[in-house]
Amino acid sequence: MADLRVNLCGVTLKNPVIPASGTFGFGREYHEIYDISILGAVATKGLTLRPRAGNPTPRIAERRGVILNAVGLQNPGVEHFIAHDLAWLKEKTKVIANVAGETLAEYGEICARLNGLVDFLELNISCPNVKCGGMAFGVKPGSIEEVTAVAKKNCPQTPLIVKLSPNVESIAESARAAERGGADAISLVNTFTGLAIDIERRRPVLANNTGGVSGAGIKPIAVRMVYEAARAVKIPVVGMGGITCAEDAVEFLMAGATAVQVGTENFTDTRACPRIIEGLNTWCDAHSVEALSSLTGTLKLN
Repeated sequence: MADLRVNLCGVTLKNPVIPASGTFGFGREYHEIYDISILGAVATKGLTLRPRAGNPTPRIAERRGVILNAVGLQNPGVEHFIAHDLAWLKEKTKVIANVAGETLAEYGEICARLNGLVDFLELNISCPNVKCGGMAFGVKPGSIEEVTAVAKKNCPQTPLIVKLSPNVESIAESARAAERGGADAISLVNTFTGLAIDIERRRPVLANNTGGVSGAGIKPIAVRMVYEAARAVKIPVVGMGGITCAEDAVEFLMAGATAVQVGTENFTDTRACPRIIEGLNTWCDAHSVEALSSLTGTLKLN
């Protein structure tokens, strides 16, 4: 069997497969289906300083090859996570706490609260920036660099992963901005903005009107963006967007990713992550790959 271990910001993961934030809760429900200690890490549901009820329903819509979501970061708040979920999850695998805020101060405060408690922090910068009239922090390079710098200043003991939005003019510029701000790694892509219409009512399906698009249909775009981002920075890249099988994960690794996150496929197949881990072993054996990490960045253009 191949060596599936990868090194992410100096932390060794037993394999590169990580359930993506928002698709795995805090792991308890999936642990009833399989032992989640087999995972490289778990990216938690997005956390905020205070509990959030999220957006009104309906907030999920299925379309061919994709889903749209406008959940609105429903979560119990960081203190509840620390009190009720963190210790349990740390016993199982590495913990990536996905965090969000509406102001620079909120990002700084939540990062400070989790500093040293988790293995990684993942900065969700697709949240509305109240100082900029609702524009997401992750839209402009200047705001990406600024929020990253504030977050990193408040989590000196914990590697900081900045999760990039694909809804930008240049993903390479976004990646470089995160690196300038002090990010230890980047993850991408977050969801694309989409609209689904109920043609009988002539209204949007989602109560929020638009939502984030994820699922198998976005994979080729996500792979291209990971390739462009990986070429633009020297820090590690975590790739995601439409991964459904081991071969999809291999594409992201070859494009430049060190590790991958699996999101929507967890809804289609609750055993998606262990299936992908097993598939990576099979693929490596069939292609005489001794160490999976050797695949990172090996894409050769025509």
